[in-house]
Amino acid sequence: MKFLRDKLDQLEPLFHKGGKFERLYPIYEAIDTFLYTPGEVTKGASHIRDGMDLKRMMIFVVIALQPCIFMACYNTGLQTHIVAQAAVEGGMESSAVIEDLGWRASIVHSMGWKPADGESFLFNFVHGLLYFLPVFLVTNIVGGTWEVIFCCIRGHDLNEGFLVTGMLFPLTLPATIPLWQVALGISFGVVIGKEVFGGTGKNFLNPALTARAFLYFAYPIQITGSVVWAGMVPSADSVSCPTLLTTMANVKTEELTADLDQKVSTLERVTDGIGLTQMDAFLGFIPGSMGETSTLACLLGAIFLVLTGVGSWRIMVGVLLGSMGLATVLHGISSSTNAMFHIGPVWHLLTGGLAFGLVFMATDPVSAAMTDRGRWVYGILIGMMAITVRVLNPAFPEGIMLAILLGNVFAPVIDYVVVDQNIKRRVARNGG
Repeated sequence: MKFLRDKLDQLEPLFHKGGKFERLYPIYEAIDTFLYTPGEVTKGASHIRDGMDLKRMMIFVVIALQPCIFMACYNTGLQTHIVAQAAVEGGMESSAVIEDLGWRASIVHSMGWKPADGESFLFNFVHGLLYFLPVFLVTNIVGGTWEVIFCCIRGHDLNEGFLVTGMLFPLTLPATIPLWQVALGISFGVVIGKEVFGGTGKNFLNPALTARAFLYFAYPIQITGSVVWAGMVPSADSVSCPTLLTTMANVKTEELTADLDQKVSTLERVTDGIGLTQMDAFLGFIPGSMGETSTLACLLGAIFLVLTGVGSWRIMVGVLLGSMGLATVLHGISSSTNAMFHIGPVWHLLTGGLAFGLVFMATDPVSAAMTDRGRWVYGILIGMMAITVRVLNPAFPEGIMLAILLGNVFAPVIDYVVVDQNIKRRVARNGG
């Protein structure tokens, strides 16, 4: 490592002001600080020093995301295997299924996998990894390139802020999304959602969610669609793996009325029909965006973030209280025209991206509220808006993304009101 340190020190003058590669200093600085602790440190008793710098904070978030990444790979492979097995049981030849699934299935098949086989942890994980890895690489290559371009133009350091965005964005996407859409989405998120406002620390919107929102409205079929895994095996039209939220949102009024007349629970009918249990949903063995299916993985990440002080527990609990409270109220009201009213609070938490959003997205330290009281208001607002969008507007069966972006917009106002009220209380208390 001393050899590498010496080489970096030799190259350093070329990247400083007046050097041959002056404009590329952000790239050199990023490599140097990634490999080694910066040589310039704060000294003297007049400064307050903290071990939690930006790099360490971002690394802790990446560590907290590891359970979600693991489940993204395993569950994506598992759902692909379920689709392939259903196609074979429907009469398709194994070779035709593999051909329809594409190059990923061919690679796993070369390792010994067959569509009609029983479950295999290794095959499922590798198959899912082959879906996740290209999306991850495109996100980081394209997004990282935009970061470098803006750093070189502005002449400031390339910080670690994109590490988390580059990890979060792929986890919010479905496995079958075209890679060119991944590149387009992350470009919009980094440039429009972040860099035009000044870069890391100055953006008021979460870049990863901004990128997903762009794709959500520009290409809704590829992002959500009525059936997430439909089309993976085009030759088998009957193969599908619907999600609870989209299925409930598509329940027709006459079906719901018939269920009510027969005193049958629409929710139980739907979950039985798609073979969904609460334990499957909690563990993450359900269709959906790659990293959002496992509530357990999100819970493990939440515990780590809270214990390390990186994630705000006030925001997490606020989102939980707001969403579960409103879901309970709406579930109690019921409805004869909207099946989403029949989803209880537990199912809301276990399905969709609510758990993932409240742990990793709502707690973004840049775009979230900064004051302690403001974080409670901010979290409750997001939770209530997520359920409002889900239930009262079934055209958008997933509401956490829109709710967090709305919370991002209101976060500065919330903090301003909290600080202003605090100042007024202090003035009144001191008689001034």
